[in-house]
Amino acid sequence: MKRKQEDKLTPKEEELMRLLWEYGPIAISRLVELYPDPKPHFNTVSTVMRRLEAKGFVDHENSGGTFHYFAKVEKEYFRSRSFGNFIKNYFGGNYFGAVSSLVAEEKISADELKELLRLVEQKGSQK
Repeated sequence: MKRKQEDKLTPKEEELMRLLWEYGPIAISRLVELYPDPKPHFNTVSTVMRRLEAKGFVDHENSGGTFHYFAKVEKEYFRSRSFGNFIKNYFGGNYFGAVSSLVAEEKISADELKELLRLVEQKGSQK
């Protein structure tokens, strides 16, 4: 599914999408319950949900007079796009720089790097 740049998610929208992927279809009142304190107001969550629906990321079904919202797009779509934007914004699009940063900060082990190399080599041999 191709999206426009203006369809970026705000932090509030991202949080609601995460809840929808984990719990959806779900009513607004239940979404509010799932938030940590201080909980957002029902109307705030409802407004953000309508915005997500207008963007085409969310839809709803009417069940007994209550709208239950669900994600229309897969989590993987946002994961890959968000990761790409992160690398672009913080590492100038340089994935090597991102991995080097993980090494420098000791956030990734030599064994994990070997596994990554194995995956890269495996992927290359499939082409």
